[in-house]
Amino acid sequence: MTPERKTPESLLSVQEQLIAREPIFHRPEFGVTRADFEAMMAEEFWETGASGQRYSKQFILDTLAARHAQPHDDPWQTSDFYCQQISPDNFLLTYTLTQGARITQRMTLWRRESTRWLIVYHQGTVA
Repeated sequence: MTPERKTPESLLSVQEQLIAREPIFHRPEFGVTRADFEAMMAEEFWETGASGQRYSKQFILDTLAARHAQPHDDPWQTSDFYCQQISPDNFLLTYTLTQGARITQRMTLWRRESTRWLIVYHQGTVA
């Protein structure tokens, strides 16, 4: 029943670049300010949360600014990565995120623009 998911060898380099950026907004090396987060997002970014609720780019930026205004623990583990090319410069990365007892299946649609990566869409589903 579970689909076979093996990233093609031709996409392993892309997968490694994207793994370094996941989970999105949890990697301090890519920044922790509102401006940093906004620079990671495509203009049309939106998200579907684990609750099924849709969130705008503005809402996500407000939430991230509030979260990073105070020190906080952020333990997590990622696994089971799979990368697919959707169109010439768009790639879908799926993976499992474990945060304590909470496990979610994640997907991020990434766009490569010149020398940078932009997040177009993100979704999390409780497993």
